[in-house]
Amino acid sequence: MFFLSDMLNKKLKLPKPGEALPGREKPIPTAETHFVSGRPLKGPYPDGLETALFGMGCFWGAERLFWQTEGVWVTASGYAGGLTANPTYQETCTGLTGHAEVVLVVFDPKVVSYSDLLKIFWEAHDPTQGMRQGNDVGTTYRSAIFTFGEAQHQAALASRDAYQAALAATGRGKITTEIAPAPEFYFAEAEHQQYLAKNPDGYCGLKGTGVACAVPVSA
Repeated sequence: MFFLSDMLNKKLKLPKPGEALPGREKPIPTAETHFVSGRPLKGPYPDGLETALFGMGCFWGAERLFWQTEGVWVTASGYAGGLTANPTYQETCTGLTGHAEVVLVVFDPKVVSYSDLLKIFWEAHDPTQGMRQGNDVGTTYRSAIFTFGEAQHQAALASRDAYQAALAATGRGKITTEIAPAPEFYFAEAEHQQYLAKNPDGYCGLKGTGVACAVPVSA
């Protein structure tokens, strides 16, 4: 009983540098192309496109949400925000890498703005749950926005404040979403890329609050 309690506590608390798994020097193998669009997962991406990085719990449903969005050029599932270099899925599940499951979104800002993506992000999950998302419990399932550049960072903060006001008006709690400059993104294994396109009846834990988000206009 003590062992199970200890493991659960580790999954609800981010590891300190001395506690994290060591990882490896080389990236783990992944798919070369997007299963749905056939576009290169790791680029090169066309000029003029921008990148966003979101954590919304399990990355399977989150990735599908964004690849179905008009203006998104390619998506990828992966890990970010932790301490372990080039982690495996099994390692992240221990809670000892510090990473969140995230989705890399490469988009055309002429078609879909970063503000549009933020609105999708906030409305499609519950950002008040801390180290979990629904029945998915652990640090890997925390809500996160990792930003590229100051404009994205300020837009993310402004959108959080706007959504917090909307949530508070309906009696909901405080947003726990981590907002930080984008760390290194590690691509997940091939089987996790575009998982719900390969497994249409697979698990999707996405569930929003039902509260609309009026995101301040930005880039």
